[in-house]
Amino acid sequence: MDFDRTQRVSQDGDWRITANPLAWGNPNAEVVVLGFSKGPTQAGELATTPHDQIAYKGGRVAVGKILANVGLIDGGDNGHLRTAVDRLIADPAGRFHFGSLIRCTVERREGTTWKGTGGGMLDGFVADPFGREVATNCARRFLANLPASTRLVVMFGMGTKGNYIRQARALVQQARPGRWRTVNEVAYADEKVTFVHVEHFASQGNLLPRWLGEGGHDRGQLGIRAREAVIAALAPRSISPPTAA
Repeated sequence: MDFDRTQRVSQDGDWRITANPLAWGNPNAEVVVLGFSKGPTQAGELATTPHDQIAYKGGRVAVGKILANVGLIDGGDNGHLRTAVDRLIADPAGRFHFGSLIRCTVERREGTTWKGTGGGMLDGFVADPFGREVATNCARRFLANLPASTRLVVMFGMGTKGNYIRQARALVQQARPGRWRTVNEVAYADEKVTFVHVEHFASQGNLLPRWLGEGGHDRGQLGIRAREAVIAALAPRSISPPTAA
């Protein structure tokens, strides 16, 4: 594999992935934060970009707002949030690990142009046979055997009418067979780890402000549900007393 240059295109030519898998933070973290994939890049650009500057480039304030809204970091102004996320990403022994569900860059053909963002991107890729194969392989490799210390996985993106939540859950359950339960409309869990979907940090228009609760929009309820699921996932676990002999 030639990092950030090797590519694979779907048989119909509509999708392609660029081999550039990366991750940040603590590999044995309590909290794993996953985007969908790295944004579009020019071939070879990542190989010369400082590692800790790559994740969520241009979107770290939004990431900070989302993490603060679900109670994982302290809130504050944009400068504070950006600095907080910078530090979390660069900390190899901290509470957080950062990566993406699809570790390689995903792009969709629109005419003669390849684009890595846009409406329906998450839903469309995991619903496509090529994308489903890639996503299944990634889920098996990176989510099947999470560290014992990991209690929570935060996933950016919910999809149109929750489509991405449903499709991601199917992938995760396939990779992690066991007893699963629905926590609420944005979260699901097995016996060890809770997966919580939040607004995507690169959401267009007013989706993120509404999810954050601005204007009293109904979408803010999804942010509240995400926070409730996060709090429950990280609550101290009770230890059953030993059975008397």
